[in-house]
Amino acid sequence: MPRWKALPEELDPQVREFASQLRRLVDRSGLSLAAVADRTGYSKTSWERYLGGRLLAPKGAIVALAEVTGTNPIHLTTMWELAERAWSRSEMRHDMTMEQIRISQARAALGEFGPVPGGPQTSPVAPAAPDRRPAESLPTASPSAGLGAPPLIDPAKIRGKGIPLRRPDQGSGGSGGTGGRRRLLMFAAGVVGALLVIAAAFLLTDLGGSGDDKAAATPTATPSASVTPSLPAGVKCTQGSCTGQDPEVMGCGGAFAKTVSSAKVGATLVQVRYSQTCGAAWARIQQGAPGDTVQISTATTAGGSGTVGADKEAYTKMLAVDGPTAAKACATLVSGKKGCTVHQ
Repeated sequence: MPRWKALPEELDPQVREFASQLRRLVDRSGLSLAAVADRTGYSKTSWERYLGGRLLAPKGAIVALAEVTGTNPIHLTTMWELAERAWSRSEMRHDMTMEQIRISQARAALGEFGPVPGGPQTSPVAPAAPDRRPAESLPTASPSAGLGAPPLIDPAKIRGKGIPLRRPDQGSGGSGGTGGRRRLLMFAAGVVGALLVIAAAFLLTDLGGSGDDKAAATPTATPSASVTPSLPAGVKCTQGSCTGQDPEVMGCGGAFAKTVSSAKVGATLVQVRYSQTCGAAWARIQQGAPGDTVQISTATTAGGSGTVGADKEAYTKMLAVDGPTAAKACATLVSGKKGCTVHQ
């Protein structure tokens, strides 16, 4: 049975090469992981994560491994710096991918709400310009014509209604009927234009409808069910469902987590680890003594705690947080010293 498991396929090539180099150093030294942990001051569990590609080893662990295996620390540190940059780029790409997923899901959710109220309406029909042809050539409207074609005024009917139509030669002594006909045509055209305006106004009012009709026709946006972001393979919780869970068991550690704040309490290192993918944070203590404890908390919530054992490190269960600056980790050493992290 091979000593090492296959490295994760999604690892950046630079990180993969660095992890493989660390494995070769351990193999060449002939030391077991327990011996490496004992001599470097980093736990066996940590080295399993470092050598398995689930977590990038800190610089202190690399320097300690170089001393244990008789390797030039300068060369090993140079390779670590390249791997650390690649690891950071991978985290940034992952964050951007998750952001794009959330944006796409938000757009899809908003698309379920239907058309936006107050959107484009049917364009109103502009009233037709009145016909300016002479009265003799105007067509006679049929009785079945609708409001769109109001009946034309017959001069004979106007005369029959008692409306005086003076001829130029009546009372003025002029000759010919050209002036009287012109005035009659102007009067008829004015009446036709007025009727057209009234008909257009009626049609527009009918098309627009009353305010109550518009309110009734406006679709009511019904909020869709909340969308749960798609999680990467291996990640088993997000936000509130992560509270009280082990970050390693739930897949929130490794490439999906980073240290956002840290502090030194004596010779002990205390850190806040944060996973944007899971929306949760947890506390970690390293290089501690058996009995040292660490606790994770926010301004309003106290989370769980962890106690250092024989492997000199411990971590707490997760606590759902709003962002990387929302949580702090506090350590209490058996020596009586206490200290909390400061955001980086």
